[in-house]
Amino acid sequence: QVQFVESGGGLVQPGGSLRLSCAASESILSMHPMNAMGWYRQAPGKQRELVATITPRGGSTNYRDSVKDRFTISRDNAKNTVFLQMNGLKPEDTAVYYCNLVGSDRLIRDYWGQGTQVTVSS
Repeated sequence: QVQFVESGGGLVQPGGSLRLSCAASESILSMHPMNAMGWYRQAPGKQRELVATITPRGGSTNYRDSVKDRFTISRDNAKNTVFLQMNGLKPEDTAVYYCNLVGSDRLIRDYWGQGTQVTVSS
């Protein structure tokens, strides 16, 4: 089954930084060329939430309010890779982070990868 593969998570102190990477399958991207890519996260006991999005050519980005001015999403289409630069990390950013297309649950449900754990703690 074709999925996205996330990496770059780890344990970091409050105020620290991490850069997450997402290896995107070319087959998935080619099947959905008009869909934006997103970074999602799921904290223990909470629903998965969309954190940041980027359009197919990278011309437009959006962020949830809680991460604005701290997180930056970017992509390298030549390498089918999407990044999430996270600065000023807070304990409430602790979660498993996933990347996926932005779309309906039915569209994206088969593409979820294992995610990468981010833990912010002193």
